[in-house]
Amino acid sequence: MKKIILTGEIWKENNMYTSYCREIDVASCGNNIEEARKNLREVIEIFLEETSRKGTLKELMKEVGFSLEERKDTLASSHEFQSLEKLEVPINVF
Repeated sequence: MKKIILTGEIWKENNMYTSYCREIDVASCGNNIEEARKNLREVIEIFLEETSRKGTLKELMKEVGFSLEERKDTLASSHEFQSLEKLEVPINVF
């Protein structure tokens, strides 16, 4: 069984923590950071299992920068995350 390295983002929204995986565009939440992380892992596993069951896992992994053909046990995306920053952008409110 191979493992892949994905990015998990977690932020607080009101009283909940939202968790998000940008590479495969899935999200979850929890009452605290640990729960949000655990729930995101579960959602990722379910998403990948269902994608595999449908026969589209290789296509998805290629699209997001992974090669399932590599002989490595742990795979990382070729789309390497470079930066996370807050941007200030003007907005014209009518």
